[in-house]
Amino acid sequence: MARTGLVAAMVLSAGSAVMVRLNYFEWMFRPIQAAGFIAAGDAHLSDKEMVMTVQMGPDARAYPIRQMAYHHILNDVVGAVPIVVTY
Repeated sequence: MARTGLVAAMVLSAGSAVMVRLNYFEWMFRPIQAAGFIAAGDAHLSDKEMVMTVQMGPDARAYPIRQMAYHHILNDVVGAVPIVVTY
């Protein structure tokens, strides 16, 4: 009985040590590597659609919350500056 408890504790300790070294958030959240954009006049969003916006100089972007809630992370370049958008 004591031997079984010792083996279980060692397996739990080894599993915990492995999980500490892994970034398991990468398994859950897949970033969008190359986002596609359209002109604001061509976007078909309802008036109640929530968006996150970024503007750097004359360059501006709007990211729909509905899509960001699925991916959580977006890599983009706005005004020649690399950014990460997250929700």
